[in-house]
Amino acid sequence: RTMSKSTSSGTDTEAGATSWLRGWRPAVGMAGRNLRRNRVRTVLAVLGVCIGVLAVAALGIFGNVLALGANDAIGDIGTQVVVSPNSDTGVESLSTTDVAEIRRAVDDPAVGDPAVVPLYSDNGIVAGASSQTFATIYGVEEPALAFEAAEGELPDRHRQGAIICAGVATDLNIGTGDTVEIVGSQVRVVAVLAETQTFSPVAPDDAVFLPESAFAADGYAQALIISESGETAQAAADAIRREVNAREDRVDLFELAAIVDEINGFFDLLSTFLLGLGAISLVVAGVSILNVMLMSTVERRQEIGVMRAVGVTRRDVLRVLLAEAGLIGAAGAAAGTVLTVILVAALVAATPAVDASLVIDPTNGYYLLLALGFGVGVGIISGAYPAWKAANERPVEALRS
Repeated sequence: RTMSKSTSSGTDTEAGATSWLRGWRPAVGMAGRNLRRNRVRTVLAVLGVCIGVLAVAALGIFGNVLALGANDAIGDIGTQVVVSPNSDTGVESLSTTDVAEIRRAVDDPAVGDPAVVPLYSDNGIVAGASSQTFATIYGVEEPALAFEAAEGELPDRHRQGAIICAGVATDLNIGTGDTVEIVGSQVRVVAVLAETQTFSPVAPDDAVFLPESAFAADGYAQALIISESGETAQAAADAIRREVNAREDRVDLFELAAIVDEINGFFDLLSTFLLGLGAISLVVAGVSILNVMLMSTVERRQEIGVMRAVGVTRRDVLRVLLAEAGLIGAAGAAAGTVLTVILVAALVAATPAVDASLVIDPTNGYYLLLALGFGVGVGIISGAYPAWKAANERPVEALRS
């Protein structure tokens, strides 16, 4: 008996769904015929939705491409933490004990065991065979942990020679194997670093890296923490604060992830603003559909009265008019989506500076779907009141008018 009831319930549900679809099919067909009767008004309403959808999708994609470009430009700086001595508490440099404490603090599986690269720092004149330049001079023992070479090979332990950044190498027209004069000493270039594509507080393009033995300073100027992700960088910074600064604030921490968060927040706000501008166009299109549907119901008042008088139900009238509004919204949304794709493709083709991979990023599809759904929704919502008004009008009054 229970199985019989369950089977009966399932059959009733399927029958109800089939009946619902059957009720909408003639309504959509009649709605299409009604819209074709006044083509100019219908085309203008569809054009309004098309422009609105184009504005929402194009501005949304534009804002998203800017955000993706910014993330690509800043690269992995969010994975770095710069530790410096806190001069406010009288600490002028990081001692070997401080560096050891930093390494112990981040030597935790939860932190991800990031690389700790202590650096000496100074400034000086770097001279080549025919020119010279002013550069930041760093002392580093393990350069391969933090940097990549474009020429030569970075040693695991930097014992001799100079590692030149791309900017200095270009200015002095030197490469691997050449000799440069750094603060009066002749040093052979063992590697040239790859040109940096992103902001970095430690490896600008005007720097030279020497072995630690070239510095007579008592302590390090800073330590660079390099993690695999922004989350592990944040965990490393928290561990250093907890362990190294337990008794006093010996070190300051500069978390580059905070800069990334600020940049992402700005672009999120920009995307929201641009979507809001596009939504205004869709609201205007919605008012246009509302006007079209109200005028249509007024003009067809007697027709609707006859339909009601011969037995057409309120629900059927409501379906027809909602289908008309929905078809306007769907046609405009589809046209606007297609135009957006064409416009974006044309801009990419006409602007070589725009990276095509940013434009075809899957996240941009969200804005196309959002604009498409928004356009259809605006059409249905705008037609809801005229449809309800027409469906609930008394047939006698409609025929009398």
